[in-house]
Amino acid sequence: MASSKDAWSPTLGVEEEFLLVDAATGVAVNRADEVVAIAREQLGLDLHHELTGAQVEINTTVCADAEQAHRELLDLRRLVAQAARTAGCRAIAVGAPPLGRATGEITDSLRFRRIAREFGALAEQQLICGCHVHVAVPDRETAVQVCNHVRPWLPVLSAVTANSPFSDGEDTGFASWRSTIWSRWPVSGPPPFFTSWEHYEEVSDTMIKAGTALDRAMVYWDVRPATDLPTVEVRVADVAATADEAVLLAALVRALVAQAVVDVERGVPARDVPQETLRQACWGVSNEGLRGDTFDVLSGETRPVREQLDDLVRQLTPVLESNGDLPAVQRGLRLLDGEGSGADRQRQVFRGGKVESLLVLLDVDNADRAEPDQKCS
Repeated sequence: MASSKDAWSPTLGVEEEFLLVDAATGVAVNRADEVVAIAREQLGLDLHHELTGAQVEINTTVCADAEQAHRELLDLRRLVAQAARTAGCRAIAVGAPPLGRATGEITDSLRFRRIAREFGALAEQQLICGCHVHVAVPDRETAVQVCNHVRPWLPVLSAVTANSPFSDGEDTGFASWRSTIWSRWPVSGPPPFFTSWEHYEEVSDTMIKAGTALDRAMVYWDVRPATDLPTVEVRVADVAATADEAVLLAALVRALVAQAVVDVERGVPARDVPQETLRQACWGVSNEGLRGDTFDVLSGETRPVREQLDDLVRQLTPVLESNGDLPAVQRGLRLLDGEGSGADRQRQVFRGGKVESLLVLLDVDNADRAEPDQKCS
């Protein structure tokens, strides 16, 4: 996205994974081959396979700002929903399968088959869906230092799109059950604090030698230098229930990275929050969600998660105003304050086991059909 500091600008890209389910029961179905083929051949959408046949992935282009990402996500979600319906199933935006068994067939590719051989049931149960945000950075050394600056905010960022309270039709008690499933992978969660690109490479090499990651792409930390792009990639979040929430996340990440690049160039040190402290805070947020209280790694006190999000927005407001993303953040916050998080909304509509109500809520394009001002007024 950028090759030098002179040319650098904080462009962004968003990746979203969606679950394919039976249109009536909501149980995951392995229809990715059909959905991808329809998307590509009939709709002109370059939809991507994921690890299991019950998942598909979309990618925005390189976006200049959050509003461009918003427009693209709305279009992409609409096309994915259309392709799924044509294939006789539904595509839903949810962090983990809410209904039925949480296992899927491994996608028939050399890499995915190798992952299945090495990691067994972990791969088969990988029906979880995340939202990954990429933001351009000038170079790899800067990327590592930027990750250090972003690390303390990972728990708060994860709360923005918490969207997986159910498993096998039962309430897990978590706002993000996906985070718990994801934590079983040996290289996942908040990363260590790295002193340099060389340090990052040394740690990554150790895990590959140990067999806990097959390659750099399986270094699944919640924030990392991307493997094949000059970006920092934030991977901590559930797939968002709506495009508005995905863009709220993306705008916050973009501003965090932009500010971090400036801080790195000025020699401002990042807070070296212990990795285990971050893990505890991330677990607390995945359990409590946006409306709960959890440990604030910066103050050392237990505080409402929503207050911690306000702290982040206040800190980033000058950057958000400068890059034009503040309206997108305000729109997303109105949605969260007015209707609750994705997890909150799922619990509201699924009372009494109303499967159709839940599936309508989670349809990848349904929640975004109303204009944001209408939804949030």
